[in-house]
Amino acid sequence: MAGALGAASQAAAAPAVTHGSAVTNPYSPAYHHAYRHGVLPTIQQNAKMKAWASDQASPNVATGPETLSYGGGTNGVGVNDGHAQVYLVFYGSQWGTQSTNSNGDATFSGDPDGAASVAQEMFKGIGTGNELWSADLTQWCDGPNVSAGATSCPSNASFVPYQSGGVLSGVWYDNSAPSPSAASGNQLGQEAVNAAAHFGNTTAASNRHTYYVILSPTGTNPDNYQGQYCAWHDYTGDSSLTGGAVNSPYGDLAFSNQPYNMDSGAGCGVGFLNSPGTLDGWTMTLGHEWHEMMSDQFPAGGWTNNTGSSYQGQENSDECAWISPGTAGGAANVTMGTGTFAEQASWSNDTNACAISHPIVGGGSTGNTVSVNNPGNQSTAVGTAVSLQMSGSDSASGQTLTYTATGLPAGLSISSSGLISGTPTTAGTSSVSVTAKDSTGASGSTSFSWTVTSTSGCASAGQKLGNPGFETGTASPWTATSGVINNSSSEPPHSGNWDAWLDGYGTTHTDTLSQSVTIPAGCSASFSFYLHIDTAETTKTTAYDKLTVQVGSTTLTTYSNLNAASGYVLKSFNLSSYAGQTVTLKFTGTEDSSLQTSFVIDDTSLNLS
Repeated sequence: MAGALGAASQAAAAPAVTHGSAVTNPYSPAYHHAYRHGVLPTIQQNAKMKAWASDQASPNVATGPETLSYGGGTNGVGVNDGHAQVYLVFYGSQWGTQSTNSNGDATFSGDPDGAASVAQEMFKGIGTGNELWSADLTQWCDGPNVSAGATSCPSNASFVPYQSGGVLSGVWYDNSAPSPSAASGNQLGQEAVNAAAHFGNTTAASNRHTYYVILSPTGTNPDNYQGQYCAWHDYTGDSSLTGGAVNSPYGDLAFSNQPYNMDSGAGCGVGFLNSPGTLDGWTMTLGHEWHEMMSDQFPAGGWTNNTGSSYQGQENSDECAWISPGTAGGAANVTMGTGTFAEQASWSNDTNACAISHPIVGGGSTGNTVSVNNPGNQSTAVGTAVSLQMSGSDSASGQTLTYTATGLPAGLSISSSGLISGTPTTAGTSSVSVTAKDSTGASGSTSFSWTVTSTSGCASAGQKLGNPGFETGTASPWTATSGVINNSSSEPPHSGNWDAWLDGYGTTHTDTLSQSVTIPAGCSASFSFYLHIDTAETTKTTAYDKLTVQVGSTTLTTYSNLNAASGYVLKSFNLSSYAGQTVTLKFTGTEDSSLQTSFVIDDTSLNLS
């Protein structure tokens, strides 16, 4: 989170974290780490920062010490002035096995506190149930009519709109590899680039209002947060990131570092508001960073503190962090349409206070609103041409609406006039969000599902691999090199009594395991298996021993001794593009001349639907 969660009062709440200029407070987690925008110190670290700040001489400033001013924009962007598109990225296979709960939320076996589903419900709930916690954002603006250094917005500015209808636009479990034990800023930013590609946001325009929350699993220490802070946000173009700026071919991307901060206990807000309140700090942190991204999308081009006071460089949520519940500007439970969540207040220039609730400003005196007509859930067959005209309305006269969309099925696109057209290529269901924006920056959006069905249907649904768990004690119908099918206690199975153990000899060796299978036309296909890797290699940088996974002549992925970890990890791949073909699924393990690496595979599956 951007600010420091303080202890008792608004006046005592804010440490001296800076973003627009060099951090001077030596106790700040952003000291010598300029990319940690909106960094939320732990409660203990915050106390040290406040003590240091109180010893410093207060400068004579022309405005109030907490007043925020406009940074002039970064590459033309100051605030997120459209309907935000929030993408949650569960980063690393340590999240475990993915399932779905009754609310349609992704859940994970490696999530002991149930944090994943709560994050999804919170972002679904923003702008619903008449909540006004997020309405504080509607006072912030950007655009050519806003001067650098402004402390209020002119009526012809481009304002942050009220985020009606929720902001969650997508969820991705990136289990292609384990999350690093201590990911760098550059690695976190690179994961945002990977997510943009996954969600199809491959242009700067499609990322203008996006935000990628990079959620690391329990037990990891991204950017060495433990004992220092609870989260931060930044953008890919920041050269001060550890490891340097991230090369994004899709334009600048706003993202946040969201550790599994329940691991830090009370220091990151466990029990701060409720009892037991395990997830109090979790939702407060998520909300804190989202508020700051909305008002300062690509730091520090948006709204930050430039008063020269002890608040210098802070963002709106920084100035209200860790204020005790029940006091002015204190944390509180906010009820949304999807539930009640612990949140913190955010600074408000127009009321000169930390606001846990705020009227919807609606763009100053203009107050115009945009709405988009919902066409209802759509259903189309693969290969059938689509033509759907979106429409909307604007309370201001003489405005032309410009349309954008996220989540469209593959093969479809939207024109600026709102025409969705094309021919869908892939079966499946997508969550589509269409946003319309006028020339003042006012915008509105609507969401609906779009199901693309196969033209012939899948006549052979279910699991299609033979001997998927090797429980016959032999390979057939797999083809395997000698000794691969295993029931040794040295490499126990994921389940049952048998597994496939490739390599592990500590000498130059190659093992293979393969099976041919037909994927009928009209079927979606998901290939998965559990993998355990252990190694005697001590290197942290060189892949000496490798496991290659192929479908036909195409390599799906390669694992190595660098991926060694205790226990099994579920790996999954979408093979729907091979519908109508007979393919060979093949594992090839290779070892070099010394120090064994074992690749153990179990509970394989090829599910057709």
